[in-house]
Amino acid sequence: MYVVTGGAGFIGSNLVAALSEHGHDVVVVDWLRQDERWRNLAKHETCDLVVPEALPEWLRRHERAIEAVIHLGANSCTTERDVDLIVRQNVRATLDLLDWCAHAGKRLIYASSAATYGDGSCGFEDDASCQALAQLRPLNAYGWSKHLVDRRIARLRMQGGALPPQCAGLKFFNVYGPNEYHKGTMQSVVARNFPQVQRGEPMRLFRSARPEFGDGGQLRDFIYVTDCVEVILWLLDTPEVSGLFNVGSGRARTWLELAHALFSAAGQPARVEFIDMPTELRDKYQYFTEARVARLRAAGYTREFTSLETGVRDYVQRFLSRTDPYR
Repeated sequence: MYVVTGGAGFIGSNLVAALSEHGHDVVVVDWLRQDERWRNLAKHETCDLVVPEALPEWLRRHERAIEAVIHLGANSCTTERDVDLIVRQNVRATLDLLDWCAHAGKRLIYASSAATYGDGSCGFEDDASCQALAQLRPLNAYGWSKHLVDRRIARLRMQGGALPPQCAGLKFFNVYGPNEYHKGTMQSVVARNFPQVQRGEPMRLFRSARPEFGDGGQLRDFIYVTDCVEVILWLLDTPEVSGLFNVGSGRARTWLELAHALFSAAGQPARVEFIDMPTELRDKYQYFTEARVARLRAAGYTREFTSLETGVRDYVQRFLSRTDPYR
């Protein structure tokens, strides 16, 4: 039995779908709230649905049946100002699960984030040593909360503290794909812009405020959600692998390239307009992200990552353009 926290969310529901399709017993831990995220789960069988506050007791009662916990639940809003909320949902919940898995002897795979790298001035090496992690400076409370957990696990590993038999953290980069529709303004640029692109309207991108980057030339490592799921499935099949790993395509692409991929997938001529970046974002804006995936490769992961053009086309044609866009 696999327990997936955040299982009704974006990456979580895609993982639940894959596990269910492979015939595994899956338990979803999440709140469904008052939006449509229940549709993320509607097509797939699950063993149970547990609200997060009931999870400790549920784990106690079902300990023997659990094979691994995949902890993807988090407050992922990068503009969240309630830091106590971030601590409760991202730090405390993760460290409590870490402690339970360590003492119960259960495997743990958890979501970190590329937001831990801050402005990228220290690079994007997934070096899990205490010394390397101490150099990173996240730009927001969300990134800091993920970084705090990474550092705690690194310290426990260095000191020989109690850790789960498999403990793997995944630094996800810019993920896009089906089942992100409940995320509102936190949806990928692909999902947010598809409706107007489909209507033949222009796509708006931020102007660059740095001379070394042209307008639309800001770079991101975009990764299709199916690739994120494949990495998790590989880890579940490879219990001897632990560590902290980047999960990105390994190739930075510009926003303009993303825009052209979206227009092409929608069968529309490319029309791009540039707008000024909001003042509140300028000091926190990342102009370049690119995952270094050498450690993941060295650990044995060999599957190729989906190209931006292929991923956007699949997303648009199999999901966004359909009446039912859910996986």
